[in-house]
Amino acid sequence: MTEKITILHTNDLHSHFENWPRIRRYIQTTRKTLLSEKNAAVLTFDLGDAVDRVHPLTEVTNGQANVELLNQIHYDAVTIGNNEGLTNTHEQLNELYHEANFDVVLGNLLDMKTKLMPKWAQPAKIITTPNKTRVLILGLTAPYLLTYPILGWRPIEPEKILPKLLKKYAGQYDIVVLLSHLGLPEDQLLARKFPQLNVIIGSHTHHLLVHGQRVNNSLLAAAEKWGHYVGRITLEVDDAHHLTASQAQVVKTATLPELSADREEIDNYEETGEKLLARNKLARIKTPMTTNLTGNSRLVNEALHAIMEKAGTQAGILSSGLFLRDLPQGIVDRNELHQMLPHAMHVMRVTLGGYDLWRLIKEMEKNRNFLIKFPQKGMGFRGKVFGELHYSGLRYDSESGRLFYREELVSPIEKYQIAMPDHYLFIPFFPTLEIVGQNEILYDENLRDVFGDYLAKHYPING
Repeated sequence: MTEKITILHTNDLHSHFENWPRIRRYIQTTRKTLLSEKNAAVLTFDLGDAVDRVHPLTEVTNGQANVELLNQIHYDAVTIGNNEGLTNTHEQLNELYHEANFDVVLGNLLDMKTKLMPKWAQPAKIITTPNKTRVLILGLTAPYLLTYPILGWRPIEPEKILPKLLKKYAGQYDIVVLLSHLGLPEDQLLARKFPQLNVIIGSHTHHLLVHGQRVNNSLLAAAEKWGHYVGRITLEVDDAHHLTASQAQVVKTATLPELSADREEIDNYEETGEKLLARNKLARIKTPMTTNLTGNSRLVNEALHAIMEKAGTQAGILSSGLFLRDLPQGIVDRNELHQMLPHAMHVMRVTLGGYDLWRLIKEMEKNRNFLIKFPQKGMGFRGKVFGELHYSGLRYDSESGRLFYREELVSPIEKYQIAMPDHYLFIPFFPTLEIVGQNEILYDENLRDVFGDYLAKHYPING
């Protein structure tokens, strides 16, 4: 008799709680309905990036609120995304899943101190259905080789760890499901390289596979981002526990019924986060700090001083699009700071030779007008447009093509240090940074906390 295994999956929620009530209700009711049928099993998974500090409740709880919401589903397994892994400190990530009622499956991240897997994760999970089909669950996250070590984690590339995991569990499974926070190109590569992978549920690149995609022996599935969709995979298994058929589809969350209580619940998440953040008073400013997309901006000027102070440099670069609102006169609290700078980015100290610094500024000047209204997405950016580039300690003479550092002509044989957001390293507009920059990402604080410290120091509440 054929067994039907249904997989319900979510991914890249990014703290978009506005979709959560309908997602939760759909998964809970669908699971209950399906389990009432004969020879049926239901598995539920989340693929990571459920956490995003852009939401005030996530920010103030360091993601604990997100785990509480995931607990409402009681997922069979989740894996982590780069937002869980890289926007939390080592300690915060170690504490994130303490109250989780689900298993975190993650096979490619080691603690650099212990050289072991973190205690909150397991490399794999075998789920045995009521009909005794053994489903091996593997989880892999994007191996950010540059940034994870800064936080004390050692990522392992998927192609290196997958053969070891498949060998370790050989003979113990009938079906393999990979929870992948790696992105579509990597999923396609792994499907071609590892025919044992029956299902690869994807995320990270926010791709949508409405009916799945067949690559080699694998069915690839993905449900885009932000809770816009819930993924649904159906597997048919014969009496010998062999997979005989598989198909993928998605359910659009906007088409699911909405209850009157949903809006109150969603608003409460936002209001609770903002109230908790607002309790933390940081500074007192006597006049407003305003921002403009183009032209002079006091906020940009102050923030340039903040990042230069943090990095210990005499020059800095920032873009106006980072600042999403003004700071009004009076007490500045963490909620205002979070609304102004919700980005998941850090200060970076860049060391360049004079010629390479000149080349970097040439790249910036070439892209300057294009970037002002460019709708930048991802790589830590949580705003709308990139904005106008501003320099402090640097001056470029467009007529002569000469560059000045602290009003001295830049020498091609000297070394110079500049502070800027690490975001500039990950976007494609300034290749000099990746090619020749000595880039030190100051990961102990995010950008808004650096600015908050600066305000507290220079504009104290009791000053």
